[in-house]
Amino acid sequence: MRPSDVSDELLLVGTDPAGFEEFYVRHVDMLLGFFARRTRDAELAADLTAETFAAALSGRRRFDAGHGSAVGWLFGIAMKKLADAQRRGYADKKARRRLGMERIDLTDADIARIDRLGESTAASALVEALAPDQREAIRAHVLDERSYAEIAADIEVSEAVVRKRVSRGLKTVRERMGARR
Repeated sequence: MRPSDVSDELLLVGTDPAGFEEFYVRHVDMLLGFFARRTRDAELAADLTAETFAAALSGRRRFDAGHGSAVGWLFGIAMKKLADAQRRGYADKKARRRLGMERIDLTDADIARIDRLGESTAASALVEALAPDQREAIRAHVLDERSYAEIAADIEVSEAVVRKRVSRGLKTVRERMGARR
């Protein structure tokens, strides 16, 4: 499938399965790297990535672009899956079972690729290049797992401002990643 110029938001809410597939292809490596850095376990990172996309697929009707970007929404799901896995010690299999998705057995090459994604500093460098307000909002929300309300209270702005900073920052990172491919 060739990438299109269709926005992530339209790909996510559309009814065409190829649209969700493109959304997945655009973000799977970023999500795998995110989980690999957090868990230091390639198999768990793969499980959490599958769980996140399964939850996104089954819940995409609930996505509201008025509350942020599709990538921000996806990372919100990812953060919940990570917190669940850390709390219980394993990835939640409920969404995958509901959709009839099988667990993927990883080869050594798959594990090595995921580990490389986890070690990649490309995303970190792109975040560092953002405007300071966006960079700090992303660090606080995505990396430090702080709520929008908590961040807003700390820096004395509205939650909407924090959401917009995270959304715009992630959009810029995504665009820069696409430009590098």
